[in-house]
Amino acid sequence: MPRPWTAGEFTALMAGTGVFITAPTPTAFAMGRAILDEVELLTLAVDPSARRTGLGAATLNAFELEALRRGALRAHLEVAANNAAARALYQTAGYCESGQRRGYYDAPNGAKIDAIILTKPLKRA
Repeated sequence: MPRPWTAGEFTALMAGTGVFITAPTPTAFAMGRAILDEVELLTLAVDPSARRTGLGAATLNAFELEALRRGALRAHLEVAANNAAARALYQTAGYCESGQRRGYYDAPNGAKIDAIILTKPLKRA
């Protein structure tokens, strides 16, 4: 897995144009950036004690609804190739692989991890 983000990295991102957070519960959140008609999922996190309860899917759904509210028609994200749980979540939610970035992430041990690029058209309910 890639290294975790620092507090400074979160602070810098939050200062960016179009950045928003959705947090359906205190134990999960998603951060994204909406620009024009696209949204990028920057990160999605669920407290380890709350995993495998459907909270990841609910958080992703809340993120997509907020993205639609902001005018996004397409969503995209990057996920570490070795993050099987996240990849399964996104696949179940309808995201499809659209590319790959070789050696994009740095693991804490110095290894390079590929990023898988996933995309999804967003539809109004």
